[in-house]
This record gives sequence, structure tokens and C-alpha cells, in this order.
Amino acid sequence: MNQPVALITGGATGIGKATAKKLAAKGITVVISGRRKEIGAAAVKEIQAVATGAAEVRFIQNDVADESAVKAMIDQIVAEFGRLDMAVNNAGIYNEAATLDQSDTQKFRAMIEVNVMGVYYSMKYEIAQMLKQGGGSIVNLASIAGLNGFQWTGTYVGTKHSVVGLTKSAALDHAAQGIRINAVAPGAIRTDIIADQIKIDEPGLAAAHPIGRIGEPEEIANGIAWLLSEEASFVVGHILNIDGGFQAK
Repeated sequence: MNQPVALITGGATGIGKATAKKLAAKGITVVISGRRKEIGAAAVKEIQAVATGAAEVRFIQNDVADESAVKAMIDQIVAEFGRLDMAVNNAGIYNEAATLDQSDTQKFRAMIEVNVMGVYYSMKYEIAQMLKQGGGSIVNLASIAGLNGFQWTGTYVGTKHSVVGLTKSAALDHAAQGIRINAVAPGAIRTDIIADQIKIDEPGLAAAHPIGRIGEPEEIANGIAWLLSEEASFVVGHILNIDGGFQAK
């Protein structure tokens, strides 16, 4: 089939869901993955409601921290649709605010498993499939935390720095093979991952960004969709800041 097919990990909520809606509205078949089946099923209905053309929408229950499950997911997508043209490695967690000496080792390991190993596993099998079919486009979710240091979040920051390194290195490995790999670095965005911080101090979060507010998932989705598209055909190994001016300070 010639219908473009995209995978979005962590695609049932937040930035992932907003991106899925954006792609489906462009007529792209979208597969979203996540650990929670009921939330995934609800997201499919939302995404399908805005889909155009021949776009189809699927949910696969999956844990990106499980390598065999990630491989099986890619295999399932290819078995059903015949290809994988785009991938957004969005699944991530943030589970602790602490100085490094006070941090919990197991919580850090959990973030590494999802934020680093999950991106690694996903890219490993996405790239393998894209090599077979002659090309594709991948966008990873980094963060302004992948480009800076932040107090009380050193463990999370470390995982996002790893995403930046994986992105740039893999982009160099495969640029000449028709696979473009990039990342976005969002600032504070209105998603579940920082919901508690928003409740505690939204004005403080907003003030950290020169634009004077926090971002919306759809604003990140716009950048991801552009990076995936042929409009960004000469963009390789780039970390796109979508951060309300944070990085310009």
C-alpha cells in the first residue's frame, strides 16, 4: 500500500495525541502505543474523528521499556500496513524532583528504562524497517532539559541529554540512506507530565519563558509534523527548540 504510516509512542495523551491528530488530519495512517488500554481506545476515537482520506487509526498496548514488545509492535505494524514511514518516539516519564544525592536510584532506573532505553529500542527497530523500504523520518522527544542543566531534576535531565545524543548520532549514521532523524526540545507544556507543577505554580513556569506562558501540546505537534514532512527534507540531526524563547535567554 502507498498510504503513509506513522507510529507515535505514548500517543494516547498530551503531545503524542496532539501529533496523532495532526497527522491523521493530513490523511496519514496513525498507530499510537501506550500502556493503558482504555485511554488508548478513547484516544483512537478522538483521532479518528479528525482523520481525512484513507487514514486509519490503531492503538497497540505496549511498553517501550520492553525490547521484545517494541520489536513485536513494529512487526505488527508492517504486517498490517506493509510499511513504516514516520515515527515519533514520544513515550517518557518524570517521576522525581530531588537533588542528585537525595534521588531514588530505582526511580532513576525507571526513567532510564523508558526515556532512554525506550527511545533506543524504538529507533533500533524503526530504522531497521526504514532501511528495508528505502527511507523514513523519525522525531524524538527531547526537552529543554536535554540542552540545559536544571536544579532538582538532574536524573530526568540526564535521560533527556541521552535522547539528544542518540538523535544526533543516529542521524549521522543514516542520513545518506534516506532516513532523517531529528528531535524537538519543548519548554514547559500543558501535559500530564508536569500537571502537578502547573497546579502549584503556573505563573512561575510561565515567567521562565520569555513569551510569558506555558505551551500547548498542539504547538509541539505542529513542529513534529513539519520535521516529519518533506517540507523539512534538508533537516537532519537537528534539535528543534519549541520553548517560548527559553533557549534564547
